[in-house]
Amino acid sequence: MTNVAHGSGRPGSFASLRNRNYRRFTIGQSTSVVGNWMQNIAIGWLTLELTHSGTVLGIVTGARYLPIVLFGAWGGLVVDRHDTRRLLLLTQICFGAQAALLTVLSWTHLLTLPLLIAFMLALGLTNVLDNPARQKLIGELVDPEHLSNAIAINSTFINTAKLAGPGIAGSVIATLGVAPCFALDTVSFLAVIVSLLRLRTAEMYPAEREDHAKGQIRAGLAYIRRTPELLYPMLMVYVTGILTWEFPVSLPLLTTSAFRAGPAGYGTAMAVMSVGGVLGGLVAVRRRRLGTRSLSVSAVIWGGLICAAAMAPSLPLALVALVFVGAASITFNSSAKTLMQVTAAPRMRGRVLSIWSIGWLGGTVVGGPAVGAIGATWGARGALFAGGLAAAGIGLAVLALSLRGGVPRHD
Repeated sequence: MTNVAHGSGRPGSFASLRNRNYRRFTIGQSTSVVGNWMQNIAIGWLTLELTHSGTVLGIVTGARYLPIVLFGAWGGLVVDRHDTRRLLLLTQICFGAQAALLTVLSWTHLLTLPLLIAFMLALGLTNVLDNPARQKLIGELVDPEHLSNAIAINSTFINTAKLAGPGIAGSVIATLGVAPCFALDTVSFLAVIVSLLRLRTAEMYPAEREDHAKGQIRAGLAYIRRTPELLYPMLMVYVTGILTWEFPVSLPLLTTSAFRAGPAGYGTAMAVMSVGGVLGGLVAVRRRRLGTRSLSVSAVIWGGLICAAAMAPSLPLALVALVFVGAASITFNSSAKTLMQVTAAPRMRGRVLSIWSIGWLGGTVVGGPAVGAIGATWGARGALFAGGLAAAGIGLAVLALSLRGGVPRHD
């Protein structure tokens, strides 16, 4: 079992916020996340309005992550070779331009399903560089002692931002339609662009850049394969990323089909999950040690809570369960990212995080349509329940290996 200490001594739970660069970036990114989740809610609702199909919703959601599956490992290598801050500036400008185009197409009623899928593919191409660069930059803003604390705080801030995004989106869609959501998302990217421009590069901790050579993507994969401290958490990330982390597909189906709620109901479901996410982030901030065994226990708990939400007889009870689902989701995700970042060698970190992105985000390419099809066949509750079983099952499997000594112990 891999145990990762959060640094020597017992620094405060929010010690990383004393770092000016880290504070600026996290606040800017959290502001952008509000707009991003408004966009996500609007896209999901617009797809259901156009098609009334859970399977098509899964396809549209999966299109965003297809480029990550195809090019994610290459994106991680690019991040390892180049200046992380400059790459992020480029991706944020691209995101802002894409959101502006989506706003125009939506307002002029020219947005069709094929155009929406094309837009999602363009978002995915930008994410190929954005995801590993954004995660890696955290390690360049704080000293190694505070890295795991910084990751947990970042997750907490982002989930606090998610509280506003879905709730605002639900109200805006119900009163004004989806186009204003896209417009507000466009404006939100200015916050993270400004924060990146204001970073003081002299106070950063840049990682050593990888030289250009052949076989470096294969070297990254081999590095994960021969490092059990990375391999077993990565296995859990892939299973849950494909079948469990499909809430943009399963929750619209649950709120619209099982409980007959409108866009405000979907927005509320996402908002209460974010409330739980904040609570889970606060737990992650205070954790002093992490390991493969504790991560597997988190997966089991998370899966059980998802199954409970799927079986809830009414929307209020489902919302209560989703608070705990949100907390468990962020506890698992934050712990997995912390293990990846702390364990990975700095010059390999971009590739490790890109492989993580392929599983956690790119898994939607397979998982989105699959969960949508499960919902079409066995109902909305079945779609959510399948994700819960997947998380609990892989957690139990890795836990069993750990208890038998199959997962090496490393303190």
